[in-house]
Order: sequence, then C-alpha cells, then structure tokens
Amino acid sequence: MPAQPPVAQLEHYLHENLSVTVALMPWADSSRLPFFLQDRYCFFEASLLGSAYLFMVDKAEAEESPAAIRKHLDQVKAKWHEAVVYVRERVTAYNRKRLIEQKVPFVVPGNQMYLPMLGIDLREHCRKHRPDKRRISPSTQAVLICALLRDTECLGPTELAGKLGYSIMTTSRALDDLEAAELAESSSVGRGRRLLLKGPKPEVWKKAQEFLRTPVASHHPIRMAHRQELPGPLAGLSALAHYSMLAEPQGVVIALGREGWRALVQQKAITEASMEEPDGLIVEVWSYAPSLFASAKVVDRLSLYLSLRETKDERVETALNQMMENIQW
Repeated sequence: MPAQPPVAQLEHYLHENLSVTVALMPWADSSRLPFFLQDRYCFFEASLLGSAYLFMVDKAEAEESPAAIRKHLDQVKAKWHEAVVYVRERVTAYNRKRLIEQKVPFVVPGNQMYLPMLGIDLREHCRKHRPDKRRISPSTQAVLICALLRDTECLGPTELAGKLGYSIMTTSRALDDLEAAELAESSSVGRGRRLLLKGPKPEVWKKAQEFLRTPVASHHPIRMAHRQELPGPLAGLSALAHYSMLAEPQGVVIALGREGWRALVQQKAITEASMEEPDGLIVEVWSYAPSLFASAKVVDRLSLYLSLRETKDERVETALNQMMENIQW
C-alpha cells in the first residue's frame, strides 16, 4: 500500500516558510480525471496568498520521471484552470533539478519549494533517505518474502526488479530498508549489490514479524458466471485448508493484486454479493501481487500466515502452526 500523503507536513512547511495558514481540502472534482491519475495522486485545493492552488500529492512508492509528471500536470490543468503544484515526500536531487527544467512547480515538505509563479525557489539541506525501522513497505515485504522463499545468491536490485515487477530504484530502496531493519545486508559483486539475509531463514522470519503486515488491503464478495475459472490463487481459509487439516470454508477465497482486481472489474464479468452468501466468492485485494509467490494456484505460506495471524479462532491458529511447521526452508 502506498504511503499516506504528507498533508500535515505540507501545511506546516507552507506556514513555516510563507507565514500563512493554509487549509488543504480534498478536491471534489478529482473524479473527473483519468483513473490512473486518481490512483497515483491525492488532490487538495487551497487558497495561498490570495490565489487558488491545487496540490497534486504523489502517493506512489516509486518516483516517476519529471517529463511524465509534466504530462500528468498538464492533464490535471485541463480540469483545473488555476495553478497546480506537484508534491512528494522525497525527491532525489537529480529529479528536483529536472522538475525545474520541466517548469513543474513543486514542494518537497522540509526540503525544497519551487513556486515560480510566486517567485519562490527555496532550497534547504538535501536529506538522504534513511529507512524507517518501524515500518516496512509492501514492496520491501515482497522482496523479503522473495528472499525467504528463493535462493538469494543471485538477487540484486536489477534481478529483483525483473522478478517482482518493480523499478530498480524501488528494489534498491527495499535493500536499504532491510539493512536498516537488520534483517539483511548487501554484499558487493563487481559493481552490483547482492542481498544476503542476516542469519538462517527461520530466524530472519521470526525477527521480521514486528515489521511485517497483512498483505490484504480489502475484501470484496462477488459472484461470477458458473464454470468460469478462478481469476486468482486460493487465499484466506481456502488456502489454509489446502496447507493443513482445516475443513474447507463454505465460500471460496482468492487473492488478486490491485492491477488484477482493477482488470477484473473492468471486464464487467462479476456482480457484487454479500459476505453471508454461502457459495459466494471473496476476493482479497493485496498490496503486492499474490501471483508472484503462488504455487499450484495457492498463495504462498508466508503471506498467508501474515494475512491470518490476527484471527482469533483456535482452529485457525492450530492450522497456521501446522502449516508453518511443514515449511521446507
């Protein structure tokens, strides 16, 4: 799941440097924008020094190219005819320079403010990204699970990006985060990096528990046409029944990543159902693609454990323990 937009930090930063109180309000017309813009950004309007501004807050984990941001900003301006300002919690020094070259007004709270329409180009000390030990992002969690389930000797940022579908920048940051959490370390091989777990896999898994979270972002009960193939691997109690002696649940549970769920909805081959329908289908939408680690059309054991470990049911707890005991590390 993407990080929450830095709205409070932005309001504080503007107040601190411009000596004005700015109240950011969600932009009601954002629903008129293309879906991919709604998915990547949060939009807030505000009055600043007597003029109306729209703040386009980037909530995606990986940085987009400044040229692409320029195009996104132009698309937004087709619906909002005042000034639009790009906002992101962290931007590399190289990309900040390119944003200026692309004439993109932007704010990096606590770092830099480039508002040429106001004659403002405020630059502060460039902070190096320091991973937060208290939090692991979904992409970092996916990298760790990949390392725990597979041989890590050949896993560097480029190889991980190819396997997991992330950018090299994202996988490099994931290695930084795992090092900060003291779960892994990087070794240098030629000019590249390689991921090395700090200890045997069962020990790293146990130590990682405080950093890991459920991959499940939302649940959607649906109905599909009869005889239609399940669009994702078994998950939830359906998967746990596959891995243990737990009885099969009445309804089938599957998992999809955000892109998979969006594609299924766009096909218009499903209808909404209720959680109470005994023979319904429940789709779990995950923060990373469950197909990355699924085997035999069932989600992997580690992600499944994380998705069910908070369940207060003795039968489920027993089945989870049984499943984890059978893992071949």
